[in-house]
Amino acid sequence: MATIRIPPVLRPSVGGEREVSVDGANVGELLNALADAHPETRPQLFGDEGDLNRYVNVYLNDEDVRVLDGLDTGVGEGDVLVILPAMAGGSPLDHEIA
Repeated sequence: MATIRIPPVLRPSVGGEREVSVDGANVGELLNALADAHPETRPQLFGDEGDLNRYVNVYLNDEDVRVLDGLDTGVGEGDVLVILPAMAGGSPLDHEIA
């Protein structure tokens, strides 16, 4: 069983839990198990085609899964998956930079 660390923005969708333990052989199976158990997370994690949303970063034991095998990245017993939504913001510039 692997552990998924839940970011604060997703915690209301998983009953306030900081971590959830799920079974699966790869990252996609883990995230789908999370989404099956907590359906509100599915649109936050996945796009219409079933791929990770581009603004969601997922790390397996501190390695970005996008530089590994993506959702097909294998997962072992005791591995930790961390979900980090990308942050954006700021304000537009009100003046030109010379």
